[in-house]
Amino acid sequence: GKNVTAKTAFLFILPQYNISVPTADGETVHYHYGPKDLVTILFYVFITIILHAVVQEYILDKISKRLHLSKVKHSKFNESGQLVIFHLSSVIWCFYVVVTEGYLTNPRSLWEDYPHVYLPFQVKFFYLCQLAYWLHALPELYFQKVRKEEIPRQLQYICLYLVHIAGAYLLNLSRLGLILLLLQYSTEFLFHMARLFYFADENNEKLFNAWAAVFGITRLFILTLAVLAIGFGLARMENQAFDPEKGNFNTLLCRLCVLLLVCAAQAWLMWRFIHSQLRHWREYWNEQSAKRRVPAAPRLPARLIKRESGYHENGVVKAENGTSPRTKKLKSP
Repeated sequence: GKNVTAKTAFLFILPQYNISVPTADGETVHYHYGPKDLVTILFYVFITIILHAVVQEYILDKISKRLHLSKVKHSKFNESGQLVIFHLSSVIWCFYVVVTEGYLTNPRSLWEDYPHVYLPFQVKFFYLCQLAYWLHALPELYFQKVRKEEIPRQLQYICLYLVHIAGAYLLNLSRLGLILLLLQYSTEFLFHMARLFYFADENNEKLFNAWAAVFGITRLFILTLAVLAIGFGLARMENQAFDPEKGNFNTLLCRLCVLLLVCAAQAWLMWRFIHSQLRHWREYWNEQSAKRRVPAAPRLPARLIKRESGYHENGVVKAENGTSPRTKKLKSP
């Protein structure tokens, strides 16, 4: 009985499908993927939901009580607070993995010896935890009582992450996936950090400017790396037979589909970014010209001229309910 229980427990807790791979020093244990991974991911989804609640109760709720945020800002603060912790820990973990596995120092390893069917323990475990995090974000929309108008936006980015991470994992492009995630998460961390600073002090917009600069550069890096690894690296590999049994998806059609997905996602993010920046500038100039027209109006202290007109949303500045800012947003001193 105990043996069966232990085996079942390991099925939940430990990555499955291990295989001994002979090396110069003896042999190392590597892993491949399969349907049992879903059970492991499910276990970590529950763990993540518990961690989410702990962070919420013992960290975020205590801070937000001190900040006295409005209802809208409160939900944004919670979202950014959770994501700052997630992105920071993922960036550190991902960086550790790519450095210790040598993917950073040897970029050719991103496509050489493809398909990378056998993964080191830490690579497989990283992917399982990433998938668990983004899957846990779906029930969290319900648990966190996210406002109806917020749900489509959050669903969009949760699904984008799930498609990209699962795609890299299932198509055996795990190495390229790690580097792209490292770039993406670093930018996202900066963005959510900027949002938290902004909630603490509304004149604090320096981090947003830093994030805006990094955002564009990151898009460029991601596209360049994807084209280099998939468009050039994999295209030059000898074995180009479609063979799902052996994990080989290196055909022209597959490469085009993957490149198209990555490029479309980056273009969409860039379009939303530019669109939001333009709207923010337009609102800023409208505010400025309105001020010039009404010189007699009593001056409000600078800190009260809020940026509420365009609060930041996951990399996008949005006007509330899509309307232009109204003066009633300025609180009385």
